[in-house]
Amino acid sequence: MNALAYIGRRIVSTVPMLVLVGLITFLLIHLTPGDPAAVVAGENASMAAIEEARHRLGLDQPFLVQFWHWLVRVVGGDLGMSFTSGRPVTELILDRMPITLSLTTGATLIGLLIAIPLGVFAATQRGSSLDRTTIFITSLGIAAPEFFIGLLLVLLVALELGWLPATGYVPFADNPLEWLLRLILPSLTLGLGIAAELTRQVRGSMIDVLSRDYIQTARAKGLSTLSVIIKHGLKNAAIPVVTVLGLQIRRLLGGTVIVEQIFAMNGVGSLAVRAVFLRDLPVLLGVALTTAIVVLLVNLVVDMSYGYFDPKVRAE
Repeated sequence: MNALAYIGRRIVSTVPMLVLVGLITFLLIHLTPGDPAAVVAGENASMAAIEEARHRLGLDQPFLVQFWHWLVRVVGGDLGMSFTSGRPVTELILDRMPITLSLTTGATLIGLLIAIPLGVFAATQRGSSLDRTTIFITSLGIAAPEFFIGLLLVLLVALELGWLPATGYVPFADNPLEWLLRLILPSLTLGLGIAAELTRQVRGSMIDVLSRDYIQTARAKGLSTLSVIIKHGLKNAAIPVVTVLGLQIRRLLGGTVIVEQIFAMNGVGSLAVRAVFLRDLPVLLGVALTTAIVVLLVNLVVDMSYGYFDPKVRAE
């Protein structure tokens, strides 16, 4: 019951944050150059046609009135209609969401599969050549931008070696194997950066945990190094790692905008890019709100996971 009450309070507390996200996005869009009405009216449209489009879209109303009308619709579960396609924004986002979720999930799994064993091994070999090499490689991984890694993978793995397809997306329901193959390169592009950051965090947390008294006691009892790491080390080192992973999810959502362009994947990121160029206000607001909700849900899951990893937090 306490957990449910905590979740309820957190969800209620996110409402002002979502309103603020919408307001800031609304303001930034209105401050940028360009006229959505001119885009909707079409090329070489007359001033009368542009004014008619502006009135039809409600863009001739005061800023706060426009925002209030949008907020009322959102509360009712309606994100509005796209200025350019005429389709519901909710439908557009839901059509693209599986691509972005597949990409972010794959990148997260790759990051964890690389970071946990590499970080733990580097921590147990602290000061060795392997440890120094790990620090050097992860520094490069943190510094390298996603677009550089993505282009490099396309050139080497897809074009030069021909091992994997370079672009496009196939739904899982159509062809599971092709879906997987087309996700590997873009997931690697995002996942390598996450792996570099998490590896350093896992290494630092494990070094701290392995120096604790209860670890020395476990070793004195004759437990093997592997048993000490799995039973006593990883769980106690997990909280800082989970915190960093939650922060990396935000980076992933931003990185998908670039990666989807490189690999020609029509996810939510590419939808946002197109909406920016077309000044499609409802779509931009819908994408911003959806992204904010995902980030807040991830933060909630991260906070709840603390209770699993730390009994003291669970008791509180």
